[in-house]
Amino acid sequence: MAFFFSFIAAYLHAQEKTTTINGYLVPACIYEGDTIASLRMPTLYVFKPLIFSNKKQRNKYNRLVHNVKKTLPIAKEVNRAIIETYEFLQTLPNEKAREKHLLAVEKSVKEQYTPRMKKLTFSQGKLLIKLINRETNSSSYELVKAFLGPFKAGFYQAFAAIFGASLKKEYHPEDEDEMIEQIVLLVESGQL
Repeated sequence: MAFFFSFIAAYLHAQEKTTTINGYLVPACIYEGDTIASLRMPTLYVFKPLIFSNKKQRNKYNRLVHNVKKTLPIAKEVNRAIIETYEFLQTLPNEKAREKHLLAVEKSVKEQYTPRMKKLTFSQGKLLIKLINRETNSSSYELVKAFLGPFKAGFYQAFAAIFGASLKKEYHPEDEDEMIEQIVLLVESGQL
């Protein structure tokens, strides 16, 4: 029985080869004497072609693409920062150490993101709130509340409301945000 498994392992090892395509070394397998390159193709998204009835609609779409390209990296950074902060908080020994770390994180986030947020337009800010919800599966309000407490969450929500925005805004890729989702998928796959 051991002979059988060692034979299979040797056979499989012999089948795993590499070959060169346009100067790149890629995995390959041998099938009936032919060397077949094994390439991983990126996901390619195909959507129904967009038809614009006028130049204004085309410009609106192009503006949305620009806004997504500008705000999506920020939303992804926020997601990574939240994950890192949460994981680090789990390693801290007590509540006092956690509160101290959260104050340092809040100060750091303000220093890092305030200049970038000031450069965003109103529509980019509202889009960022939705994209943060998309990336984290939590509204911005819930995130602020979880990390900084309900008082600060209420303060930031009231501040956003003054400008006609809401930190509680959710992302709905099947309904109202379908176009945004298509653009995000195309940007992430490098098609846009």
